[in-house]
Amino acid sequence: MTGKKPIAVLSIPFDEKSSYLRGPAQAPVKIWEGFHCSSSNQFTESGIDLSDCEDFQNIGELALEGSIKERFSQIRRAIDGIVGSGRRVLALGGDHSITFPLVHGYSRHYSDLTIVHFDAHGDLYDSLDNDSLSHACPFARIMERGLVNRLVQVGIRTINTHQRAQIERFGVETIEMKNFTPGCLADVKGNVYVSFDMDALDPAFAPGVSHYEPGGLTSRQAIDLIQSLNCNIVGADIVELNPLRDWHDMTAMAAVKMMKEISAKMLEH
Repeated sequence: MTGKKPIAVLSIPFDEKSSYLRGPAQAPVKIWEGFHCSSSNQFTESGIDLSDCEDFQNIGELALEGSIKERFSQIRRAIDGIVGSGRRVLALGGDHSITFPLVHGYSRHYSDLTIVHFDAHGDLYDSLDNDSLSHACPFARIMERGLVNRLVQVGIRTINTHQRAQIERFGVETIEMKNFTPGCLADVKGNVYVSFDMDALDPAFAPGVSHYEPGGLTSRQAIDLIQSLNCNIVGADIVELNPLRDWHDMTAMAAVKMMKEISAKMLEH
């Protein structure tokens, strides 16, 4: 071992809390197919070969059963165990609802956590369609329980009246795309969890998502933001890739790229 905390890449094929279209449960398989596809390679831009890196470990798929609350408890307990064993988790979803139990598991080990959230949407609804565990609600659940100290969102371009009230209620730092600047994450420090929703990217770069929202980040802008982070990334998730809407695996390969670059930043510490 190198002394770094290894990255355990965990697949969570869950999309039962999607509000519009199902499909993200099929994403982890497509991401791994893209990772191993000979059309590219497994090197990060910083020069790490993830195919030959002992600190980058695919630990397989998390089997879930029972009710939704039981499945969320299974995710939370799995993360608690993995992090407790001295590893960091990079989760491949799945819809964005899984971020709540993921961060819940992390909160037992980090009392000072900051979340950097890439998304077109704030996902701060108190409830959507009478469902408080919807993929539109994870950050409301996280913030109302005080699981993190700080939530910074970037790429947002769909704020309605309710979500603006939630931003004020929870003290969320929301960087809307209309106000985006390349250095907007420069003050993020300490222990950080990155949650990357693929629809943070403009649909021109990521057509394989359920919710098209024009005006998003380019692939390069997202990569530059990840590479600019000067902090200790203790965990991450990549969510909301919907292979059923993808075009020639464009979005799957974009997800692979984000996985590689987030992993590279994690391996700096």
